[in-house]
Amino acid sequence: MNVGYLQFAPVFGQVQANVAKVRNMLDNSTADVMVLPELFNTGYYFSNIEEVASVAEKIPDGFTCRQLTETAKQWRMHIVAGILEEDEGKYYNSAVLIGEEGYIDHYRKIHLFNEEKNFFTPGDRPFRVYDTGKAKIGIMICFDWIFPESTRILSLLGAEVICHPANLIMPYCPKVMPSRCFENRVFAITANRTGSETREGKTISFIGQSQIVNPEGKIIKRAGADGDALEIVFINPAEARNKKIDTYNDLFKDRRPEMYRALTQSVRELETVEHVDAKTSMSVDKYGLI
Repeated sequence: MNVGYLQFAPVFGQVQANVAKVRNMLDNSTADVMVLPELFNTGYYFSNIEEVASVAEKIPDGFTCRQLTETAKQWRMHIVAGILEEDEGKYYNSAVLIGEEGYIDHYRKIHLFNEEKNFFTPGDRPFRVYDTGKAKIGIMICFDWIFPESTRILSLLGAEVICHPANLIMPYCPKVMPSRCFENRVFAITANRTGSETREGKTISFIGQSQIVNPEGKIIKRAGADGDALEIVFINPAEARNKKIDTYNDLFKDRRPEMYRALTQSVRELETVEHVDAKTSMSVDKYGLI
């Protein structure tokens, strides 16, 4: 199958112009799955909640979803795109999945980054995997990458390709995603944006470098740090179904979930988990002896 990313610099607040540019760039696209950046239709650096409210949309009935549906139908593709969602007075940093038949579902960003916490509600929908007919895909958004649990749960649920809309400003994600792919034996498509936004005297710049990584952790396509880019590559999703790394080791079969229970506990719960003092061999908690 053919998968791709579209990298560009959205103009802040210009929803119709941003959507029109993307639709034009996707004309005659041969991608089966195309990933667009996080908040591709609105821009990213909001100054106040009134700005957020002015460009937020309902899913799936808003302008952006309707436009993407036309493109997906026309070019017979699945599109994963980051948009700003409004639902019952709350705002979510979301990503929609749209196919040839229209809207399928959407994911709400679980791990909010920096000032996003001032405007967005943390995602309340679990990670899910969708069968497009050619591959099983999962969705995460930008800062989700820094939590290995995000890619792991999607992989355990059966994802072969992880679609990753992003607005990256730190340099780490392009370096780390190959490890995320290798440790889960999955493909990942990170669609980042470029350019910069200045609001109230503060500027943030985006690093571009959208990329596609294979299950061996190899970057098979990466965009530059600047400029628009539409890249499409051929992949075989079946490569992500083989979790073996040698004759004896299978990444999923060798897991020991019973030894990882602390992964699902809160910080407060972990503070009182019994552990052993290396000097005294006595059980202690954060506050002293248990």
